[in-house]
Amino acid sequence: MGRKVIDNPNLCSLVHAMNIIGGKWKPIIMYLLANGSLRFGKLLMFTPTISKKVLTEQLKELEEDGLIIRQKFPEIPPRVEYSLSEKGKALLPVLKALSDWTMETYGNEIGFEQCRIVTL
Repeated sequence: MGRKVIDNPNLCSLVHAMNIIGGKWKPIIMYLLANGSLRFGKLLMFTPTISKKVLTEQLKELEEDGLIIRQKFPEIPPRVEYSLSEKGKALLPVLKALSDWTMETYGNEIGFEQCRIVTL
C-alpha cells in the first residue's frame, strides 16, 4: 500500500505538513523517539496495536521525509536504531503544542494524561 497523499493544487503549507506527519502513527513514533534512539522491537513494544508492516512503512516514510535517521550497525545479528533528525526535533514543539491544546480543550472531559514530550 502506497502513501496516502492529500492533493495540494494550491501548494498550501498546512496540507504539505499533514502529508508529511499526518496519520495515526507518525506523531506517536516521533513522540517515542523524542527521548532518544529506539530499535524496531522497542517501537513495536510501545505501540502494541500497530502491525510490523505498518510500522515499517511509517518509519520508511519518516526517513524519506528527513524526520528520522535510520542507523544500521555492522554487527551480527544486525542492529538498527531510529532517532529524530534535526528536522524531526524541530517538530517536537509543534507536537507538544498539540498535546497541550488537547489537554486544555478536552482534558477534563476525558481525563487524559499529559504526554512527556521533550523539547530541546
